[in-house]
Amino acid sequence: MEVVIVQDAAAGGETVAQSIAQLLRAKPDALLGVATGSTPGPVYRALTAKVKAGEVDVSAARIAQLDEYVGLPAGHPESYRAVLLREVVAPLGLGEASFTGPDGSAEDVQAACVAYDRALSAAGGVDLQLLGIGTDGHIGFNEPCSSLASRTRIKTLTEQTRIDNARFFDGDIEQVPRHVITQGIGTILEARHLVLLATGENKADAVALAVEGPVASVVPASALQLHPHATVVVDEAAASKLKLADYFRATYASKPAWQGL
Repeated sequence: MEVVIVQDAAAGGETVAQSIAQLLRAKPDALLGVATGSTPGPVYRALTAKVKAGEVDVSAARIAQLDEYVGLPAGHPESYRAVLLREVVAPLGLGEASFTGPDGSAEDVQAACVAYDRALSAAGGVDLQLLGIGTDGHIGFNEPCSSLASRTRIKTLTEQTRIDNARFFDGDIEQVPRHVITQGIGTILEARHLVLLATGENKADAVALAVEGPVASVVPASALQLHPHATVVVDEAAASKLKLADYFRATYASKPAWQGL
């Protein structure tokens, strides 16, 4: 696992966007796994800027979704598919044909989970999966004590998560779905490159446990320690609890530029 400490959220977004651009130059039709939330926003904005500046061509890129609400009607503005089409796919100048995700409105949700796992494999697998981390160490919607071998499946949202997400539903928690489809940890670990981005002091404890603690299901993000190519990009605030922060800084400063992330 490589840990990259940057100054702030904007620098984190630029660092990850550079890695994605480097991947797309080498593999124009790469399958990019994307996440929702405020943390990855700087990545998408920085990548969009590179596209508009002509620094990278994303026209052949493919986009894969990490998770989705269950039960929202197709086209609902707060479905994660709609959010990602609005905030990632459209700004990059891509169309819906480039996008794949689980069907949260399916009558047979379990079958939809299995179908999405198979679709990712049929697409050749995810080349780079962008992840955030929850304050409790979750990735995707894999809450603490999720199986480290789990596949794409249905999960029940905690009450706190529904309260947190109510702001996207006019503040009405009753509009927030109780269930989601999420790539499981085992599914996530099949991506060729995992990039976890964390910013803010409120993520510092979770980052420290994920990076320096034992691999344990109680901290789902710690599973990244098992991956052959995992990169954790954190700002100074999110890195504030890392005991080996100075080592991580020195290692990254000495890294050959050609290696990239």
